[in-house]
Amino acid sequence: MAGAGRPTHDRQELIRGITVREVLEQPAMSGAKVLAGGTGLDRMVRFVNIMEVPDVLPWTKADELLLTTGYPLRATPDSLEDLVAQLDAKGLAGIAIKLGRYIDQLPAEMIAVADRRGFPVLQIPDGVGFDEILNQILSEVLGRHAALLSRAASAHNELLQHVLHGGGLPEVLQAMPSQLGGEHISVLHIDRSGRATVRVGADLPDSAAAMFDADGLFRTTAFRHGRHRVGDARVLVASVVAAEDHGDLVAVRTDTEWDDQDVIALERGATVAALVVARELAVAAVEGKYRGDFLRDVLSGRVIPEAAIRGAQPFGWDLNGPLVVVVAAGATQSVDDSTRRRRAEQLAGSWESWVRRWDPAAAVAAFATEAVAVLHSPDGTVPSSQRLTELMGGLASPAAPFDGLLGVSRVVPDAAGLPAAYGQAWEAVRVGRRLSGAGTVSRFDDLGLYRLLSLVPESAELRSFLTDTLGPLAEPEGDVEADELRRTLQVLLDTNLNVAQTARRLHFHYNTLRYRIGKLERLLGSFTTDARLRADLTVALHVWQMRVAHD
Repeated sequence: MAGAGRPTHDRQELIRGITVREVLEQPAMSGAKVLAGGTGLDRMVRFVNIMEVPDVLPWTKADELLLTTGYPLRATPDSLEDLVAQLDAKGLAGIAIKLGRYIDQLPAEMIAVADRRGFPVLQIPDGVGFDEILNQILSEVLGRHAALLSRAASAHNELLQHVLHGGGLPEVLQAMPSQLGGEHISVLHIDRSGRATVRVGADLPDSAAAMFDADGLFRTTAFRHGRHRVGDARVLVASVVAAEDHGDLVAVRTDTEWDDQDVIALERGATVAALVVARELAVAAVEGKYRGDFLRDVLSGRVIPEAAIRGAQPFGWDLNGPLVVVVAAGATQSVDDSTRRRRAEQLAGSWESWVRRWDPAAAVAAFATEAVAVLHSPDGTVPSSQRLTELMGGLASPAAPFDGLLGVSRVVPDAAGLPAAYGQAWEAVRVGRRLSGAGTVSRFDDLGLYRLLSLVPESAELRSFLTDTLGPLAEPEGDVEADELRRTLQVLLDTNLNVAQTARRLHFHYNTLRYRIGKLERLLGSFTTDARLRADLTVALHVWQMRVAHD
């Protein structure tokens, strides 16, 4: 998402100017004539300069009205059409010239170029000094700019009053449409993920749908800081940045274009919004830590059940059973700082809202690498696979898929069973990481033999059992022949030594499978006739799958 380094508009554009048409209305310009470029009289004048040398171009800038007596041009009248083209290309508002002293009239070619480009060429009245023109135009420009800043400061103070009286982001945004000068304006706050968190004002026009992608996220890279046009919608974007990027304020209207005052107003609003968001995040972090610490204490058994039920009530949690614990745990790999930050944002930003869709009274907390939910189970069953998959999907975005998995406990009758349920959920996570990896749901009740094996600590005796039972097949994956023999053995055991069914599953010829069985018996012993050896091999393969396969 876009951050604090996004391009911003040129601050020069926010100097409130007047049009060339309004310049002609100034007293000093009484009697002035428009010699050419009459279609460009609505060009904006923000600055005034005097042409004293022929090569004035490097010292000019956009939105500038150039004044001249014609003295620098007296020796080169034939090049005036080129000068007009160059001044227009640089964005000047126009040129005003005194005729009669050094130049009696302007070349027809210059007039034609100016008319074609809509570049105003004005004749300054006789007897008027440049100082009068400069003073009157600049006084008008500065006066309007001062009024603009005064209105912006007043609007800024109004927004601050909302904040000082306890208002949040919705209250700040609610004041924005009137400050932007219209009731047909919609204002949105877009967070860093592109999600619209608050929207106030008028309904968005249909054309504004182009601002969002198929997932409903704002297209921040396409609509960066500044003014945009989408169909009949005029879009204005300002960055919400305090110590870090907190997204954007986006204003949309269809009735008129955004002017400089609107830009300043929205930027002031974005500044206040950044303060509000930073404050709310700080408060949420403190409250979240308190909730998280309390839930950790409950799940670790440091709070007696009765106290847990009472203590949960101020958070809106109900810990009366039956209950089931769900843990969303991030992957253990790629734990660099940026990954940890992204994962924490995913968990904190999405977990609670998705959990509360199904269970408004669930106990929910998010930590740096895990999120926990204590869900109610009125029918005594764990949540459905579809619900759990949707819950995990809520932690992801198109740009950042969730790289962890869900662990689900058994249902416990009351709060007294929560520590055991939390342990079961984490055991499901640990086993799931070894067996299936990221993006999966692992239920404690589905672990079967793996559930028992997970209780066995790593030891020399366990490694000895693997080596004695599986021999060369106890090594990690990588050897092609060993991998194929181990797979053949697993399918044979799964089919209760049904050779024909095993051959079909493995797509082997019957004789090829017979050859492999013979090789396996030479390595492992006569497992086809020794039931106890088959049991040992089954357990050993499960241990290998848990402890060796993904090392």
